[in-house]
Amino acid sequence: MKRSFLLALCLSAAAAFAGAYDISDFSAKDEVSADSYATNNGNALNTATIDDAASVPSGNVVLRQKFVRESGINAYQLYMGRAQDLSSMTALSVPSKITYQDVIKAKLYERRGMKPGEDFEKVYFDGKFVYVPGVSTAFATVKGAPVELKGEAPAAAKSEEAPKKVCEDEFDMSCDDDIDTYKSNNNVDVSGDLNRSNSYADSRDYSASAAAQDVKDRFGIADEVRFWSAVALSAIAAGSAVMGILQHMKSSEANDAYKQLEDVSTVVEQKINYVCTNVSNPNACVQYFKTTTNPEAFIFAKGNKWTYAKNQSNMKTDKDTQDSYAMARNLWFGVTAVSLTTAIVLFAW
Repeated sequence: MKRSFLLALCLSAAAAFAGAYDISDFSAKDEVSADSYATNNGNALNTATIDDAASVPSGNVVLRQKFVRESGINAYQLYMGRAQDLSSMTALSVPSKITYQDVIKAKLYERRGMKPGEDFEKVYFDGKFVYVPGVSTAFATVKGAPVELKGEAPAAAKSEEAPKKVCEDEFDMSCDDDIDTYKSNNNVDVSGDLNRSNSYADSRDYSASAAAQDVKDRFGIADEVRFWSAVALSAIAAGSAVMGILQHMKSSEANDAYKQLEDVSTVVEQKINYVCTNVSNPNACVQYFKTTTNPEAFIFAKGNKWTYAKNQSNMKTDKDTQDSYAMARNLWFGVTAVSLTTAIVLFAW
């Protein structure tokens, strides 16, 4: 029963964080006017459903709009309108391993590993492709797995080969193929124009910057790794907290049992001291009653097999049990503190 409860708690915690990259519902009440890609005869766009977005009527388009709230919990809604010119956006294809509805309910990002709230504000659906202004590719997390939506690249036009020059004089330097190639190379300035050469160097520098950014994007998956690591640590923190509470309850039970035996021991010790007051050797009398294993020495305990020494032994057992559970409790709570602190750091990173 305890294991089932712990498992359910861990799974529920993981599921709560896993939904950070999904849109649970489209419940925003805000009105959205026409934009460059969707209109409604001058009126506000009509709200739509997921089924509407998955099978958009010809000539229409569905806009998914994100509304940023001060509470930090963003709201979303789907709107349908007449499609305008979508040619300025790249048509992103939906991978075959997921459904179109999955993409409608998934937040889209410019790069892998971005934080949950950094998704695109506007996404358009025509029932077949997905459109995001200003990008040619987008990323999502569907059912816990990263997904890339790619645009269709236009086929490169084949350039016609220039007729090869025929040189009649093999000693004519103006007819040398290598020199012609060198002169015709737009990347090299042979005229002595330093501005042009510097311009070429700058373009190469920008290319290097773009390559560095591409490397950063590719390794941006580290953010996603941090997020899911934080999810796992949060689940561990929840589970260890439950175990710590259970150990604390056991420690309390052992402590209660110890206190009950301690109260009995105090009363019996007082009676022993009282009985031994009138004997010739009180210390020996007290020592006898505290160490004897003969239950007959205690009138009130006849038939109960009770002795002061046995009671002390039981008290020690209860005390050791309490200490053991207390140590386990502290260890579990320590795991909770470390896991939760690390998870918070990873979430805030």
